[in-house]
Amino acid sequence: MAYRDQQKYLDYLKRFEAKMDRVELEDYKKFVKRQKDDEDFDTVSMKRLKDIYDKFFVSVDKSKYDHLFKKSNESGN
Repeated sequence: MAYRDQQKYLDYLKRFEAKMDRVELEDYKKFVKRQKDDEDFDTVSMKRLKDIYDKFFVSVDKSKYDHLFKKSNESGN
């Protein structure tokens, strides 16, 4: 599953290359090269990739969309 995770993280981070600082961008490019070589990341590299991902990942607040969906009536109608 590590390969799928690293692919997911790299695909997501591709959109944020312009916002990364120099060190993050160098690490990201290194990870992309290693991914192209079909290497599985070691634990240190995977942790670094996850840290970069966590910095840029913003979870969507789904509660603000509740008003768009009809809620069932408790009386059974």
